[in-house]
Amino acid sequence: MASTMLARAILLALAAAPVVASAGTLDYTVYAGLEHSNNVALSSDRPLSENVLTPGATFQFLQQGSTLQANVAGTFEYRRYLENRFDSQTQTQLAGQLNWTIVPDRFDLAVEDYAGVQPVDQLASDSPDNQQQTNVLVIGPTWRMRFGGAARGQLELRYIDSYASKVDDFDSKRGLVAYRLYRDLGPTDQVSANVEYQHVNFNNQPSSADYDRKEAFVRYTSTLAHFDADVMVGATRLSFDQGGDSSAPLARLRIGWQPTPRNAFTLAGAYQYADAAQDIIAAPGTTGAGGLGSAADRVESLDPFANTGGLGRGAASGISVGSAVIGSQVYKERRLEASWNWRSERINLTVSPAFNKLRYRDDHTFDQTARGVSVGLGYRIRPTLTLSGFGTFEKLRYDTLDRRDTTVRLGLDLSQQWNRHWSWHASVARERRTSDAVGQSYRETQFFVGVVYRR
Repeated sequence: MASTMLARAILLALAAAPVVASAGTLDYTVYAGLEHSNNVALSSDRPLSENVLTPGATFQFLQQGSTLQANVAGTFEYRRYLENRFDSQTQTQLAGQLNWTIVPDRFDLAVEDYAGVQPVDQLASDSPDNQQQTNVLVIGPTWRMRFGGAARGQLELRYIDSYASKVDDFDSKRGLVAYRLYRDLGPTDQVSANVEYQHVNFNNQPSSADYDRKEAFVRYTSTLAHFDADVMVGATRLSFDQGGDSSAPLARLRIGWQPTPRNAFTLAGAYQYADAAQDIIAAPGTTGAGGLGSAADRVESLDPFANTGGLGRGAASGISVGSAVIGSQVYKERRLEASWNWRSERINLTVSPAFNKLRYRDDHTFDQTARGVSVGLGYRIRPTLTLSGFGTFEKLRYDTLDRRDTTVRLGLDLSQQWNRHWSWHASVARERRTSDAVGQSYRETQFFVGVVYRR
């Protein structure tokens, strides 16, 4: 089912592409890599050595036309375990947004699709047999209205379908209706008033688990040459079919500041009721949260080895495994992330601290608090040769289980650009987790070599 929904979204984009090919841009890479792990299953007492062949491809289609506006970025990867300790896997990661203007300034059709790889059981190590494909499809019409030169409104209807390949508690169908009233404060500033109503129906759970979500919030956005802001403040109310209501304030923000050509700061945070499907749509670092993104973001997303300094496992290959608790539960989320990037002719330094706290409404098993920081340092030895080092540290506490996990990952990556199209990468990474839970501590060393062809 996930592949069917994903195929429909891609086919829709491809069907529209020939009409706008002259205005849109399509970039892609094709890559192949060989990975060696001395503990591929991340076992505490029975390490298994494995070699993994990882051919794949990435693409990004960008279009800003009068009829079609689109930003679709994806990665497709095949993982072949050469020692046959695990079955081969085909994995997909996609963040796509497409808007088709049927009647200018009056009627649009919007399609969004978010596919990724998430854990089956977050309490277990991130081994190959603890991974699943997830997909969230959003589709529906938008009616637009104008009230003078500076004010306008829009009514949105959306159908949302979420699917996971192994955990069927995640599967749901949702209906969303929203009305938004916008007011331009100037060429770069805008304020809006928003009301949303959403009904959530789970496919494989009793109807008593279904609920309604009502939200009202004010949003302010500002886009300047060296500063941008997106701030939302409001409230959320949940009404469950089994009885009981929950209410909480709603706040989300993203601020970016570039005080000098070499320095850039970002700050993002949220205080909200959420669930796994909503977090996948608005995950930090995806087009779902940040719009079309910068040119640097688009280039990095096309290089499957560009994020070897990023958080989490799988950072040396094209697809990374997320950390969402895949299921139906609603939780209150408190999240704060920051990033500082400094660039010179030879050096690229990034420091990114993060904090996240989840409190579940019903089952408190997964109540958790996470704190972490990642540091990446790149040094350009020659114009075409770059050495990068990275380190990540995360401390995760499960309050109800009285469990603490501390994970440290360190690594080096050497890359060379042969010519305009071809490059190669070689990396080594060492990861260590210390856990209070029996059987969840492990050590692993990874070696990776790969080549990339970029269009």
